[in-house]
Amino acid sequence: MIINKETVNEHLVLHVEGRLDTTQSDGFEKEITEILDQGHDKVVLDCTGLNYISSSGLRIFLIIQKKMMASGGQFKVCNLQPSIKEIFDMSGFSMIFNIFPDLDAALKA
Repeated sequence: MIINKETVNEHLVLHVEGRLDTTQSDGFEKEITEILDQGHDKVVLDCTGLNYISSSGLRIFLIIQKKMMASGGQFKVCNLQPSIKEIFDMSGFSMIFNIFPDLDAALKA
């Protein structure tokens, strides 16, 4: 799992690549928590390079969402691969998260 960070306008954009499964989830959660603890209030998770997500990965998305809501921040997700979007739809996560088709749409919303 690779996370690349960049700042675009007022948003912290996190580009994730690889698989987010049980073996990767602890490290991913730790890195995301450290990033959020820095006080970023507008975060976009660009999932262009995310090719698999397990229930452990979905749990981390929920953790991020809860932290951002508690701090009054914005958390957006974009560029979900079709198979991952299907998992979000089937699990009801599509109703919980602000999901956008691409990064430009997420930044403009």
